[in-house]
This record gives sequence, structure tokens and C-alpha cells, in this order.
Amino acid sequence: MAIVRWDPFRDLMSIQERVNRLLSDSQGRLGAEDGYGSWVPPVDVFERGDNLVIRAELPGVSREDIDIRVENGVLLLQGQRKREEEVDERNAFRLERMFGAFTRSFSLPTTVDASKIGARLKDGVLEIALPKAEAAKPKKVSILTE
Repeated sequence: MAIVRWDPFRDLMSIQERVNRLLSDSQGRLGAEDGYGSWVPPVDVFERGDNLVIRAELPGVSREDIDIRVENGVLLLQGQRKREEEVDERNAFRLERMFGAFTRSFSLPTTVDASKIGARLKDGVLEIALPKAEAAKPKKVSILTE
């Protein structure tokens, strides 16, 4: 019998891989009975210059089907992706794309000037620019000489 060295991190990685596989499998089945249900668009949130930027992937969603609101310090992104045409499931080999309503919400820091928020949609990517308030921007302090 060979002596095998136990590596606890290998066991943790194995568990993590199983959980990830379980979650990704269940995510694909969400609303899969008719291909129509809620879905969640992926987003990136990052800082660029004097702005906080939220970039969301919304392929196939028209400008008219997107609603962006700011309420009580929360940015709410809502919309709906509509099916272009009905597909007879008996003739389909694979239906993976999700359709239906989506909602994402983001708590805004107090440093954001909500009155100057802007958004643009280009090539299926929505970019929301959240400018920092003037009071939150870094300021240079001059040193006086005596």
C-alpha cells in the first residue's frame, strides 16, 4: 500500500468545482420550460476618471425596452428582451437564449451626483456614467509660506 499525502486544498478545489457546476447547470434551466422568463444581464462596474461606470450586456434589447431609474440612492436597471419570432420547439435542436424581463439594482455611493447620470446603448452594450459630485472629487491643497 502506497502512502498518499493529503492535500486539503485539492479537496476544497474539488468541492468548489462541484458547486460551480451545480450553479451553472441550474442557471441554464431557469425558465427553460418555455425559454421565456427572467434572466440577469452580466455587468461590469468600474471607475473611469471622475465617473463610476456600469456597463451591461444587453444584446437584442432595444432602447425602448430599457428603464433606468434612481430612487433612494439605488440605481434600478430594468427591461425586457423580446423574442424576435416564435420557434416551434419540436423543430428546435437547442434553445439556450433567455427572453423576458430583467432587473438589476445597484446601491449608489453618496459621492455620485444623481442629477447628472447619463447612459448610452451601442452594439448591445449599455453604459451608464455616474459622475462624482464636486464635493467628492479630489482637490489640491496649496501650502502657504510664512
